[in-house]
Amino acid sequence: MTPDHLDLPARRRRHARLIAALTGLIGACAEAADLVYWPIATAPPGQEAVAVDVMPLKKVALTAAIALDHARDADKDRWPAAVAREQEAAARTYAARCVVARAQDLLEEPGPLDVPPLTAEHAAEAGLIGAGAAVATRWRRDPEQAVALVRELAADGELSVNEILDAAVDSTVLTGLVALHDAVDAPDPSTAAERCVEATPYLALAVTLASVDLD
Repeated sequence: MTPDHLDLPARRRRHARLIAALTGLIGACAEAADLVYWPIATAPPGQEAVAVDVMPLKKVALTAAIALDHARDADKDRWPAAVAREQEAAARTYAARCVVARAQDLLEEPGPLDVPPLTAEHAAEAGLIGAGAAVATRWRRDPEQAVALVRELAADGELSVNEILDAAVDSTVLTGLVALHDAVDAPDPSTAAERCVEATPYLALAVTLASVDLD
């Protein structure tokens, strides 16, 4: 492989540590839920109380976000040239979004009882987050329509294709992490296991979104 190819990794290589962490987390969720479900499944039919171990499940839920952050940081360390280019592109598109947001701020001056408008920086960030969430939501229903949406959102040059896909990954991961967090506070072990399992489709979708190349 030439140095040029190393400088321009495919998305599945650029996010390889995150993808590995996500797939590991999916397996950990399944194993932790199994420690709840299997004792119930193998208990005698007439037994009312069944002892289960929820600590592995809670450990997975409480450490998931930190593990994914570490994986993301490791990917940045592995591909510094790609990260630098991404940051440069984001700065350009961010500046473009700020121009639009500032113009909107001037047109939407708040009245006495209105909430002040978002700053240009926050509006720009909100626009990217919204684009990522929209793509993630559509991808769950129809990947082809989601691809079309990505290209439509990137058509004016304010957002790049990879920037939108990365925002979709973030949106999907956060949804999965919220489900895992709900598992920690669940009222009983069975509900906790259900919440843990409910997180896995979002983690799997994040793997897909982190791997797909549209450029």
